[in-house]
Amino acid sequence: MVKRSRYENLQTDIRDWKTPAIEAFVNIYPDRDYEITMTTQEFSCVCPKTGLPDFAELRLTYVPDKLCIELKSFKEYLLAYRHKGIFHENVVNRVIDDVVATIKPRRLRLEGIFNSRGGIQTTVVREYRL
Repeated sequence: MVKRSRYENLQTDIRDWKTPAIEAFVNIYPDRDYEITMTTQEFSCVCPKTGLPDFAELRLTYVPDKLCIELKSFKEYLLAYRHKGIFHENVVNRVIDDVVATIKPRRLRLEGIFNSRGGIQTTVVREYRL
């Protein structure tokens, strides 16, 4: 028997949540495979259980195809999470979904290294391949 979590319906809006757009620019070297890594150590969101802030380092590495991520819009996109109640696992999955929808990279990996809470540090990793 599976025990139901009291948090089961806390994340039902995540896939439909409206965020700022991630902008892109044309990759003038689409004939080459090269990696771009973007890291922020200042990501924050809100724990949906306690309402307290969660802090993380996000490390996004991707191989672009026709488009690259425009950094300022990506920063503004990430800032939208600052007041959003969201589980760590959902942060990583939602960011990947939005980046893939915007630039359709050849390859992408996102690591969310969340600060310790209650003595437990969480790292969530998701990879995408075209």
